[in-house]
Amino acid sequence: MTKGLHEECGVFGVYAGKSAPVVEMTYLGLYALQHRGQESCGIAVSDDGLFRQHRGDGLVAEVFSEEEMSHLGEGSVAVGHVRYSTTGGKNANNIQPVVVCHVKGNMALCHNGNLVNANELRRSHELNGAIFHGTTDTESIIYTIVGERLHTASTEEAVASAMPKLQGAYSCVLMTATKLIAFRDPNGFRPLCYGQTSSGEYIVASESCALDAVDAHFIRDIEPGEIVVFRKEGVQSDCRHCGKKPTLCVFEYIYFARPDSIIQGASVHSARLSAGRFLARESPADADVVIGVPDSGIDAAVGFSQESGIPYGIGFLKNKYVGRSFIAPNQQLREKAVRIKLNVIRETVEGKRVVLIDDSIVRGTTCARIVKLLRDAGAKEVHMRVSAPPFKHPCFFGTDVDSEENLIACRLHSVEEIAQAIGVDSLAYLSIDAAHVLAGENGCDYCDGCFTGQYPIDIPAGQGKNKFEQPIHGKDEK
Repeated sequence: MTKGLHEECGVFGVYAGKSAPVVEMTYLGLYALQHRGQESCGIAVSDDGLFRQHRGDGLVAEVFSEEEMSHLGEGSVAVGHVRYSTTGGKNANNIQPVVVCHVKGNMALCHNGNLVNANELRRSHELNGAIFHGTTDTESIIYTIVGERLHTASTEEAVASAMPKLQGAYSCVLMTATKLIAFRDPNGFRPLCYGQTSSGEYIVASESCALDAVDAHFIRDIEPGEIVVFRKEGVQSDCRHCGKKPTLCVFEYIYFARPDSIIQGASVHSARLSAGRFLARESPADADVVIGVPDSGIDAAVGFSQESGIPYGIGFLKNKYVGRSFIAPNQQLREKAVRIKLNVIRETVEGKRVVLIDDSIVRGTTCARIVKLLRDAGAKEVHMRVSAPPFKHPCFFGTDVDSEENLIACRLHSVEEIAQAIGVDSLAYLSIDAAHVLAGENGCDYCDGCFTGQYPIDIPAGQGKNKFEQPIHGKDEK
């Protein structure tokens, strides 16, 4: 029943430097990042160099019982991860953190993003004897770091040596026995920030809302290309790979991030209000009420209302007990699934011309069902405005924007055709130019490859969305 668009994951790390309730803090941080991944989650903790971990399929509250939390205990460092699979599919071995034991110690890695050269890295490691248990890019990253660690003086030096070999998107937290290391790709496709609690623990997270969850004050974003090391001696920053202008995924502002987060110095809530205002200027509508599809369409709907003067109304009630991960077991229930998650407030729309704001149209099926709900509730007209440009190309950097044949904007080439297919009286998308200025002047360029087909880095020819989902043959190579 979901719209078919997901972020791959969220990462969280705690460095205390002494025995502390770092697992509890990681649990709360992952709870705050649950919107970034609802398929699986995991936590690893270092207790005086002894690693303990627990991972599983499901939401944070489902995977971590009181008993499991007690088993993990306390420690000085912890890392955690929430995941929705884009690369790798559903495979128990793909649940993060990825933990490895090597000749110089232990590591646990959590990764947000996708590499575009993971095929080549994996092949190289396999030819050197590495054994892969899962099908994600993350194993390729950690094997690359381990390979560098064999001939470097420290893990952070190994990370610095590995980064030029990693092409694509990666915002990572890496735990060793005594350190927490955070690093971000030179383009800064995915967000990463850090802060500190009043009791001194350092926190690294995909979004600032997770810092708030553990009562940590925000210090700053980790810069694209930066490596930040948290250890007893203090905080060390290595910027040898910095220098590129950030090309953050613009959809972080439009959809993925929580509205109470601050990313690259800009409020996500304010960016979504701006999206609605731009829509009202670019594509006005003669209507009686503006409504938004919960949750990420609401802020843009408020912005559209403020700019247009058309009253804002609450058009839908969202069932808070149904998350994005809801899957109906048969076709009959799938057809009714939208009603399970969303119900129209009839008094808001009956007999009225409605402006419907949503953040995206991917395949068009769920959107068409939402429009039908409004028609069934008596809406006289439905004018849809989308707070993003149309998806025309796949994403290779950690978002499951599908291949062209499954995107409605590719299958139907005109906006009028799409409007007819989903059953609205009119349809308009946010312009590319407006998408680039949603967050104001924050020093960022943005990756808009899923809209334009122009990516900040080269994509290998024939690159697929599921790079490693190939049959495994039981023959040794000659």
